[in-house]
Amino acid sequence: MKKFVVLFLLLAMPGLVFAQDKVLKMSTTTSTQSSGLLDVLLPEFKKDTGIDVKVVAKGTGAAIRDGADGNVDVIFVHDPAREEKFVADGFGTKRYYVMYNDFLIIGPASDPAGAKSADAAQAMKKIAMSEAVFVSRGDDSGTHAKEQALWKTTGLPLKEEDTIFKGKDKEVTFKAVHPEGMKMYMSIGQGMGKTLTFAEEKQGYTITDRGTYVQYKYGRPEGLDLEPISEGDKTLFNPYGVIPVNPEKYPHVRFDLADTFAKWVVSERGQKVIGDYKLLDKQLFFPDAK
Repeated sequence: MKKFVVLFLLLAMPGLVFAQDKVLKMSTTTSTQSSGLLDVLLPEFKKDTGIDVKVVAKGTGAAIRDGADGNVDVIFVHDPAREEKFVADGFGTKRYYVMYNDFLIIGPASDPAGAKSADAAQAMKKIAMSEAVFVSRGDDSGTHAKEQALWKTTGLPLKEEDTIFKGKDKEVTFKAVHPEGMKMYMSIGQGMGKTLTFAEEKQGYTITDRGTYVQYKYGRPEGLDLEPISEGDKTLFNPYGVIPVNPEKYPHVRFDLADTFAKWVVSERGQKVIGDYKLLDKQLFFPDAK
């Protein structure tokens, strides 16, 4: 009798069973969420495939750790060196080039560090040598990794220290660098949106991806009064990749769904959705499938 009831329920509710069976777990960087891209991209993906995507948004370092721990089916992040290592170590099957934008060094219009229009390395050096506030995400994200790489280009003596980032899931300790003796360096351990808000409150400088900056500057009633100080430098290039988690490492992952997502997002259809996403005629991401 019990078997009959279970069979009857399964036959009576095929849509429910189907929906529950097609849920993809994705860990991604806060910039894809804060920029509003996922609000456009994922509904189109579901329309084409019937697959729901459960999103966990966090810094790239934490998103990659989610994949390495087998907690998600796919990662969508922006730190090529760590992404390539993720695949080389057997945690991911393949890195798919998806899109790019760029990073901006932004700050108050008054530009107290006198860094306006300098190349990225010089701008960072001028900020470090001034009394100006610099706000760091300090969360082991792709943006935080770019910040640290830029400090290394300044030629300034750097201080390296262990940093503890208290994420939602667990504490993570990692090495972080910033200029030695920099008085107004503030590492806050927050995502991009909160970092932008904090930098505005302090009238300080920070580094942001263009997508989140455009969304916060032009996509909200309150706007954002920080302005680009340095942009367009080749060192500020910001590529994003998608990597399905390796089912040979974690047999429980939904590789079928992850593979479908990866191939859809680099298809002509997925790339068009990315390329068409604009805010006030400003393009936030550029398709980059190869």
